[in-house]
Amino acid sequence: MAGPAPGHPGSAPAYAELCVTTNFTFLTGASHPEELMTRAAELGLPAIAITDRNSVAGVVRAFSALKELTRLRDEAMAAEATPPGDAPPADRAAQGPVIRSQRVTDHSSRQTVPHFTGQTPAPAPSDLPLPRLIAGARLVLVDSPVDWLALPTDLPAWSRLTRLLSLGKRRAEKGDCLISAADLLDWGEGLILIARPPDPLASSLPADAAPQVATEIAHMVRAFPGCVFLGAAPGYDGQDRMRLDRMADLAQATGAPMVAVGEVLMHRASRRPLADVLTCLRVGCTIHDLGLRRLPNAERRLKSGTDMIRLFHRHPQALDLTLDIAARCTFRLDDLTYHYPDEARDGEPAQDRLARLAAKGLRWRYPGGPPRDITARVDKELGLIAVMGYAPYFLTVHDIVDFARSRGILCQGRGSAANSVICYLLGITEVPPESITLIFERFISRERGEPPDIDVDFEHERREEVIQYIYDRYGRERAGLTATVIHFRSRAAIREVGKVMGLSPDVLAAMSGQIWGFSSDAPKDDRLRAAGLDPTDPHLALTMRLIGEIIGFPRHLSQHVGGFVITHGRLDELCPIENAAMADRTIIEWDKDDIDALGLMKVDVLALGMLTAIRKAFGLLKDHEGLSHDLANVPQADASVYDMLCRADAVGVFQVESRAQLNFLPRMRPRNLYDLVCEVAIVRPGPIQGGMVHPFLSRRRGLQPVEDLGPALNKVLSRTYGVPLFQEQAMQIAVVGAGFTPAEADLLRRSLATFKRMGTIGGFRDRFVTGMRDRGYDADFAQRCFAQIEGFGSYGFPESHAASFARLVYVSAWLKRHHQAAFTCALLNSQPMGFYAPAQLVRDARDRGVEVRPVCVNDSLWDNILQRRGDGALALRLGFRQIKGLRHEDADWIVAARANGYPDVESVWRRAGVRPDALERLAEGDAFTALGLTRRDALWAARALRAPKPLPLFGADGEGGIEPAVTLPPMTLGQSVIEDYLSLRLSLRAHPLAVLRPRLPESLPHARLDAARGRVTVTGLVITRQRPGTASGVIFLTLEDETGTSNVVVWSRIYEAFRSAVVAGRLLRVRGRIERDGPVVHVIAEAIEDLSPWLSTLGQPVPTGPGTGGRPGRPARAGSAAQHPRAQAGKLFPSRDFH
Repeated sequence: MAGPAPGHPGSAPAYAELCVTTNFTFLTGASHPEELMTRAAELGLPAIAITDRNSVAGVVRAFSALKELTRLRDEAMAAEATPPGDAPPADRAAQGPVIRSQRVTDHSSRQTVPHFTGQTPAPAPSDLPLPRLIAGARLVLVDSPVDWLALPTDLPAWSRLTRLLSLGKRRAEKGDCLISAADLLDWGEGLILIARPPDPLASSLPADAAPQVATEIAHMVRAFPGCVFLGAAPGYDGQDRMRLDRMADLAQATGAPMVAVGEVLMHRASRRPLADVLTCLRVGCTIHDLGLRRLPNAERRLKSGTDMIRLFHRHPQALDLTLDIAARCTFRLDDLTYHYPDEARDGEPAQDRLARLAAKGLRWRYPGGPPRDITARVDKELGLIAVMGYAPYFLTVHDIVDFARSRGILCQGRGSAANSVICYLLGITEVPPESITLIFERFISRERGEPPDIDVDFEHERREEVIQYIYDRYGRERAGLTATVIHFRSRAAIREVGKVMGLSPDVLAAMSGQIWGFSSDAPKDDRLRAAGLDPTDPHLALTMRLIGEIIGFPRHLSQHVGGFVITHGRLDELCPIENAAMADRTIIEWDKDDIDALGLMKVDVLALGMLTAIRKAFGLLKDHEGLSHDLANVPQADASVYDMLCRADAVGVFQVESRAQLNFLPRMRPRNLYDLVCEVAIVRPGPIQGGMVHPFLSRRRGLQPVEDLGPALNKVLSRTYGVPLFQEQAMQIAVVGAGFTPAEADLLRRSLATFKRMGTIGGFRDRFVTGMRDRGYDADFAQRCFAQIEGFGSYGFPESHAASFARLVYVSAWLKRHHQAAFTCALLNSQPMGFYAPAQLVRDARDRGVEVRPVCVNDSLWDNILQRRGDGALALRLGFRQIKGLRHEDADWIVAARANGYPDVESVWRRAGVRPDALERLAEGDAFTALGLTRRDALWAARALRAPKPLPLFGADGEGGIEPAVTLPPMTLGQSVIEDYLSLRLSLRAHPLAVLRPRLPESLPHARLDAARGRVTVTGLVITRQRPGTASGVIFLTLEDETGTSNVVVWSRIYEAFRSAVVAGRLLRVRGRIERDGPVVHVIAEAIEDLSPWLSTLGQPVPTGPGTGGRPGRPARAGSAAQHPRAQAGKLFPSRDFH
């Protein structure tokens, strides 16, 4: 018989670790729950207790890791029983459980970025038992020096623990927990309580502390007989014999048996430096000032039973007791039973109510009678919903949507829910089932056994009304938002670890400058050298190692974008509930992956800025044009709307305003709504990875024949020219082409989303190819089909989701085409949202003939408004909201006191009663022009008013604080543009490039690129940067000058050569060659120069003569006009970057 595997002491003394702190005790624990669980399996520990400080936030991750270890063990056992020639690949089996928190989500592309975590231990061999997880918490009391490890023995005890934690958290501000000894006495029944008193040998221990500690422990022993123990941990300082003897004496005196604990902070000794860094971050000092708070050694790692028997050789009963306690803690997280609210009304069961509402929806949606296939689908869906018990869930979402619409809040369901006819009949989704391919199993599957997930978008400015409705209806003890774990990313890791390690601000800035966007990687050696740093320097090398280790560590909990967990009973008996940072919000401690792992259902109440903009645009049309529109009655199939989109005239239009979409629109040439569905879906990493874009376009244009795939597959793929674009098509190919059941096809879809990290695709590939061959397809064709759908990864869109979004694409495009002024006004009033900043939105509106009027103290409101021109057209008046730093409340007072208008600055102060700083903000925004005042004149007058209100003695005759008249020098055009951008973030006077144009004789204006050939030079402000995660490292830049925009493609080689300019430059000069793809023109970059320093010279006279187009000029010296305290032009014109 083979001996134990390395690291698995098969004959080691048994020991259960009952005191483990993970990195969910933020800035304390130095290992992920997954790492600790895997290491426990390696060491052969029979059990491990996760006991984070006043929290159970990390236990589900440990639970998921244990499930993954179990799966890997079972696969290993199956492999051992499989003949050698048939054994599956072992590449995945050589890895441990995925550390979820180090798969950092990139929120622009929704992709998952794997992060290097160092050596991942192999899982336990199949002949060794895996550790049992004990889910607990370390209770730190506000009125006691004793901490308590609270380990639930059963489900009721777990519920009492989570209610106790909720009680403490709801009393406190976000991130804190206030629990007293009395609270523990009230809620401690059923818990194993292990006291962790202060170190009896600590020099800082007060003389009277020992009696108090003994008294409190003895009190708990009397309150919970047989359930209270004294935890003893080594100090690893040469005094452990005395320390453990003292603890044994305390145990004897209090009646609490002594049990061994390791006070674990890390899974391996190598994390000791990181543990010290975390301590520095927690207490706010550098590593050089940490002093005695530094760990003296690396002993607070997870240990084997062999190590612990050596440490407790004089107290073996303390080790035996760990096993007794572990055996008593029978609670498992999968014991949690989740019950959704019943939603029965007036004695009508939920399923009956759902069927009645569905029948009502059939009459509403199909007044002439529903098609037969729709009726059949309704019966099928209702039957499966009844079997799965999901009727209350549908009714909850229906009621939420009903509430929103009763308040005039636009909303729309999306995602896989649009695969459900029932959702359409209930008004949750708006995509007619007959217009798309519906696969209900994509939404609900009996075999998958997972709860459905309905996503509903609401207007982002009014979603809070919906959230508070949910709280009010169900109560805060039954409803809570899911958490989101905020992790260390590259920039934060560099900044915080670098400070701890004593790096200078200049060095930290140089290192951060090498990071693109929301990166999850530390800078590589070559990037450090490019920043002028030496990666071989020992201190820097250690710093970089620590930065790499801390990336992906949880920093704190925040709230999910809108996922609600709602329960029939008390939610706080499943999971602790705490206060969010936002007022009137409460969240649970678990994130969406945690609740998925436990089978809890959530309702996603999401925010979508475009719905806000559309609703506001409809309101403007009703107020100014008498037109009543909603999402359902916007005129359909308007050819002029599609003509506009084909010209890539789509700034501000939902989903198709990105640079990639604007490039694709003229090639796609959409002519109907389904074309927009394809447009939304195809400009995604999945179809791009799968090599689907080129054949789709070629076949659509008639340049390539559509392959005959046989009747079955032709039916699936005919609308997309034989190319699979949607997840539903991948599932249908598996069903009709390879013989999968719909549920099996859904499992294939889910495996496609996870195979890169889980390695679960191999079996599906073999089954798929064999199934297609059995149905008459040749093996090569079957392999190609699988390769195409495999390219989806986790990035392919459901057709139902794309269809939901395509409706908003069309409605927003219709508004832009026919009501540009109202559309732009609504977009500006809905900021922040969308792809472009207000400057680009205003620029686009003016290019399309809309008159845009400046902010005016006598005409503007807080919001941007429409005003009727003499010729009957609508002009856009900028609102006070555009002025940086002006408070909404001050603007309201100014409007309320305006009457027939203000004659001067003082009258605003006197009548509106606003503070002088509000007048200064107005002056900076040039809001007094209509009064005949320049920006400088108005600012001078505002600063002359020194008191917040006029003195009563002088209130009648206005003699308070009058300054003598002065003549101020006029601003140059460049200075005015700078001031416009500083205050308004846009300028109606001129584009900065118009001011700089005399210095750019070699740069081609962007409007002339259509006629250009060969190599060109273009210069412009960077308004967007995009770096798709699957585009071979390519970066897309959008540059803007006074004539228009240009599309710049930066390939990875050029990016590496000019990285600093590409990443940080605000004004770039690009030399490159013209490339055309139909009507789309790109500049393929060959050289890039950062001219951002020129922005600081906008206020200076423009140099003339030879050499003005050469090297960037230096910023002006201190005291010059361009260095006015407010004229920090180099910080203006930020781009919107999408990674």
